[in-house]
Amino acid sequence: MPKPRANDAELDKIARFERIKKAITVLEKQQAIILRQGALAPQGAWVARYQVRQNLKKYWYYKLQASTPCLPQATSSKLSKYKHLGKAGTTEHIDAVMSVFRRSIWEEIQRIIDTLDDCLLDISSGSEQEEEDPQD
Repeated sequence: MPKPRANDAELDKIARFERIKKAITVLEKQQAIILRQGALAPQGAWVARYQVRQNLKKYWYYKLQASTPCLPQATSSKLSKYKHLGKAGTTEHIDAVMSVFRRSIWEEIQRIIDTLDDCLLDISSGSEQEEEDPQD
């Protein structure tokens, strides 16, 4: 006895589901590449520039800053909201800038993956097309 054939709508649904799964796989591979490139800055951290005045001179320095204490301190086991990076172009400064960059790219990719996961749910649950409540 031959297998029953899925209708065109069902085949389209399967094809769209598979395309989304492939896109998610590509995005997850991109995230893995980013993680191999180096550490991610803590969520919500940024590099801030600040000025120090000393002996009638101004000096510019940089720090990695976060809204909550999450950065290890060199002299204590407590966490800090700040990590001194030194002058522009130091290894610490560039590493911090790149870690913030990697974090932002990784988070953006994750937002896209989350959106595509929602699409998969819509397709698999059949909620792509819903009846509207006439009372709305």
